[in-house]
Amino acid sequence: MGDFISFLGNNLADFWTYTGFANATIGHIAMIVIGLFFIYLAVAKEFEPMLLIPIGFGILIGNIPFNMEAGLKVGIYEEGSVLNILYQGVTSGWYPPLIFLGIGAMTDFSALISNPKLMLIGAAAQFGIFGAYMIALEMGFDPMQAGAIGIIGGATVQRQSSFRLN
Repeated sequence: MGDFISFLGNNLADFWTYTGFANATIGHIAMIVIGLFFIYLAVAKEFEPMLLIPIGFGILIGNIPFNMEAGLKVGIYEEGSVLNILYQGVTSGWYPPLIFLGIGAMTDFSALISNPKLMLIGAAAQFGIFGAYMIALEMGFDPMQAGAIGIIGGATVQRQSSFRLN
């Protein structure tokens, strides 16, 4: 019986050294608590769930403590690890199109269908962007500065036209 208890104790001690809990620092624990808090705010309080849930899970995944001396392939740069497969989506650029596809699929067009004159607001914003961009280029701004001016111009035109339509 004593051999079994020492065997179990040794194996549990080895298991503990391979887990992230044994390697966690106060920084890991603080960030994991912050990530869980973000997820709580998103789910329970419904504060911007589209932003806080991915941010919270990113904080959790980014702060998992690892035992690098153990030789386990769990890190983000270890070929074949789950985190490396997820990271390939970042390096390959898969995630932005998927995010915008999901946001586009959730777009609610009921306001536009019930009030078609709202389409004029979108058109006015597009004309404002390109109009302000071309005017800024003609005034001598470089294309990067003209692009920034165009974005501001489009937002200004959209805001003004939305006041007129309402």
